[in-house]
Amino acid sequence: QVHLVESGGGLVQTGGSLRVSCQSSGQILRIADMGWYRQSPGRQRELVATVSGDGKTVYADSVKGRFTIGRDNAENTVYLQMSSLKPENTAVYYCDAGGTFTRYGQNRDFEVWGQGTLVNVSS
Repeated sequence: QVHLVESGGGLVQTGGSLRVSCQSSGQILRIADMGWYRQSPGRQRELVATVSGDGKTVYADSVKGRFTIGRDNAENTVYLQMSSLKPENTAVYYCDAGGTFTRYGQNRDFEVWGQGTLVNVSS
């Protein structure tokens, strides 16, 4: 099995910065896309940013220029550096990853989510 664990969430003031990270574990052969999504109360989960295996990034319009996504392929980790945070960025941030893992000698595709980490931006 593959698991993702997020860390780094917390309370930050408007205009501040925060970095959340996501560590994957398991018998991973390859991770294709990794991404960050967020969900605030009463709203659907939405894309924040994704990064492909070759480093191509996609950002939601609302975070362009303020958030940066990056990954370490050797460590199978992804991070999200957030700056100029606003109260509307308050949400639970979830890490997502898809790729291939091996188990009992068989290669299988996976897509998994982390448990989420809360980012709370105070006004």
